Amino acid sequence: MADHGHSAAETPDMDYAEHERTYRGFLHFAEVGTVACLAIVAALAVGGTKHAWGTALVGTLLTLVGSVVGIAAPSLSWKAPAVPLVLMLLALLLM
Repeated sequence: MADHGHSAAETPDMDYAEHERTYRGFLHFAEVGTVACLAIVAALAVGGTKHAWGTALVGTLLTLVGSVVGIAAPSLSWKAPAVPLVLMLLALLLM
């Protein structure tokens, strides 16, 4: 292998606390993003199959608001965009 002139003594230790914080942030964002994508797909299904594009637009806007709230408030996490997901699934079933 190529020698880059670094010895093991010069290599800094990993910052495990920062690594854990970054990983928790990634998981938080992935959870919120996954539920938000499902909610938007459900809204598109409402618009496409029931021809209720106004309801789909409201569901999409609620999903965007819920995603922002879910990312900003870690205690709510994926639950915030899950509300429009449930509403869009109910609209899909009941309309």
